[in-house]
Amino acid sequence: MRGNVDLAGRAVVVTGSSSGIGVAVARTLASCGTGVVVDSARSVDAGQRLADELPDAVYVGGDVADPATAVALVAAADERWGRLDGLVNNAGVTGEVPLHDLAGVTPDHWHRVLTVNVVGTFLVSQAALPLLRQSDDGWIVNITSIAGVRPTGSSLPYAVSKAAVDHMTAIMAKFAGAPVRINAVAPGLVDTPWTETWDTERQLVAAAAPLRRTASAQDIADAVLGVVASRYLTGQTVVVDGGLGLVV
Repeated sequence: MRGNVDLAGRAVVVTGSSSGIGVAVARTLASCGTGVVVDSARSVDAGQRLADELPDAVYVGGDVADPATAVALVAAADERWGRLDGLVNNAGVTGEVPLHDLAGVTPDHWHRVLTVNVVGTFLVSQAALPLLRQSDDGWIVNITSIAGVRPTGSSLPYAVSKAAVDHMTAIMAKFAGAPVRINAVAPGLVDTPWTETWDTERQLVAAAAPLRRTASAQDIADAVLGVVASRYLTGQTVVVDGGLGLVV
C-alpha cells in the first residue's frame, strides 16, 4: 500500500505502460494492491517484462487506435479478475513539428495523432465503462498535457489532441453515470525517454518554474494516485507543472 491509499483487490488497465509515465503509474498502482493490465503498441518485450515484475499483472499488446485493442484490454481484466475498477489512458503519440512551423504539419500528422490520442482514448474508455459501472468506485484518469491548456507542446496536432481529451474528460464525466469518476492529469515537461534529448527545454523549465525542476515520471504517477484517492472529484483536469503556468 502506498501512503494511505489501499486499492487491494482492485483491477486497472494502464495503456502505454511499457515506459515513462505509464511504467511509473503501473508500478504505483500495483504497490497499492491492484491487479494491472499492462499495454504497449510496439514495445512487447518491455511490456511483458513489466507485467512479469509486478505482483499481479497481465500483458496485452495492441495499439489503442485499433478498436480490437480496447476490447482485448477490458476482456483481459475481466478474465483475470472478473472486474475492472480503473483505467489510466496514458498511450499517446506526437509528431515533433515546431508550433511556429504551420506549413510543416501534414494530414498524416493529424490523422495519426488524433486517432491515437483522442479516438483511442475514447475507444478504451467506452469499452471499459460497463465494467467500471459495476465497481463501487470506478474511475478513469486521462493523461493529457499542459499543451492542451496553453499554447505550447511538441506539435500543433499534439496540443490540439490533448485539449480535445481534456474536453472529452469533462463531457464523459457528466454523462458516464455514478459511481464512475473521470478526470485528467496534465503534466508539464516530464523526464522520460520521449524527452531525453530536450536539453534546452529542460533548462528553460527548471529556470522558470517555481519548483525549479522538471517533473519525474513518479511525480505524475503520484498525481494520478491523488486523483484516484479523491472520491468526490470528477470532470477536472489537474495541471502538474511545478508551477510553470504561474510565470509563463
